[in-house]
Amino acid sequence: MRVLTLWADDRSSNLGVRALARGTAALVERAHPGAEVVAVHYGGSTAPTPVGDWRRLLRARLDPREPLIDWLRGFDLAVDTRAGDSFADIYGTRRLVTQSLLAELTVEAGTPVVLGPQTIGPFGSRRGRALGRWSLRRASCVMARDTVSAAYAARLGHPVDVVSTDVVFALPRPRVARTRDVVLNVSGLLWAPNPHVDHAAYRATVLAVARGLLSSGRRVALLAHVLDSPVADNDVPAVHEVAAVLDQPDVEVVVPTGLDDVREVTASAALVVGSRMHACLNGLSTGTPAVPLAYSRKFDPLLADLGWPHTIDLRRSSDPAAETLALAEKDLTNDVASVLERADELLAPAVAAVRDLP
Repeated sequence: MRVLTLWADDRSSNLGVRALARGTAALVERAHPGAEVVAVHYGGSTAPTPVGDWRRLLRARLDPREPLIDWLRGFDLAVDTRAGDSFADIYGTRRLVTQSLLAELTVEAGTPVVLGPQTIGPFGSRRGRALGRWSLRRASCVMARDTVSAAYAARLGHPVDVVSTDVVFALPRPRVARTRDVVLNVSGLLWAPNPHVDHAAYRATVLAVARGLLSSGRRVALLAHVLDSPVADNDVPAVHEVAAVLDQPDVEVVVPTGLDDVREVTASAALVVGSRMHACLNGLSTGTPAVPLAYSRKFDPLLADLGWPHTIDLRRSSDPAAETLALAEKDLTNDVASVLERADELLAPAVAAVRDLP
């Protein structure tokens, strides 16, 4: 059994993308033990043709000398992750076109495509909705990782086959000592000007949370969940800048070496406060309470379906720092056990669906 995962990369600087890659492979392993899983992503070298440019993908479809179609035929199944939240047009039409075209080429090569557990929508443009409908129609199985996404797919005319949860919960849970108190993930995406939230307000919130925790006697570790790279969207400069502004010798700066490392970091904490969704999901899936500072629709529905109501929406909260500090004072440990149990329940139908294909 050879399975291709689309748009998830176990070597990405974004540890959320690594979690998707590893979690999808774990999901496939549960369904097809011993399957060979190959990942393809932007800039990856596993495919014979670069897949990050829609024009090159279109050429591969039209030019018989291009080897991509034959390569795609070599797989029994493809699981399309869309990087978790890119089955939408919030990141631009070009990204949606590129990812949709690779899925279409895979279908045309005769390899069934499963849209793995992910956020579906929103699509703000007519072209985006058309592409969304087409991808839903062409998939052999469609999974959503939350009920809001499932309802959105139904409004597009294609109800999902499975409502599941994020594949990070399919990963093994590290067993480490609780040596840290509060791990605060700072998002480089939100720290700089961005289309999601007011970056100045975000900076003020992060600093207010950090200072409030420190003044109440809590220990703080600043976590980068997107590692340093030439791409501007990384967390490393942001966590160093926060550390410099706080100017407290006891504040730890944590730049993980990889996915296993960051999961050990979250497992070692009493609480995770994060702006990257997978920083929070790595926390919850390793048994640590997490307070997400949400900036998009992908956060709350997924977490609410898991029975986790402790989300702060940066777009709507009048005082997100105060709300976060109030939650930090509560004991949320018992709620995490229920989340893990619910996640296992939600993963089961996804495993069954993959097992039944192709």
